[in-house]
Amino acid sequence: MEIAEKTMSAGGQKNIFVVWLFWHFYEMPKFLLGVWKNYILFALNYFSVPLLLKSLFAPWRKYKWNYPKGFDVGEFFSTLISNAISRILGALVRIILIAVGIFFQIFVIFAGLIFFLLWILIPFIATAGFYFFIKQ
Repeated sequence: MEIAEKTMSAGGQKNIFVVWLFWHFYEMPKFLLGVWKNYILFALNYFSVPLLLKSLFAPWRKYKWNYPKGFDVGEFFSTLISNAISRILGALVRIILIAVGIFFQIFVIFAGLIFFLLWILIPFIATAGFYFFIKQ
């Protein structure tokens, strides 16, 4: 509020228009950018995209079958196929979650951008609307 305090008139009162301009174009955009950053970090953390990418081919829900101790070809291939299916299922589910997370992240970025631009443009939109309303 230091800039607004410098705009005081001789009587010690603040000019309300200058205070509003400072609030609308400096303080609020700074606050909105912080909120937007928190939403972006929330979306990234909620869907755990970096963690899902690291564990892309890990078995689904850690379902893993142990290989047989002796030499049993049928049991060996059964275990091999079961473990492969578990990893493929894990990869498919993680890919779907990664895609949903990325789409949600894109939505948060665009929604934040639109909201931020609308906030900055509100005074100009209101002034233009008032002007066209009076003109008719």
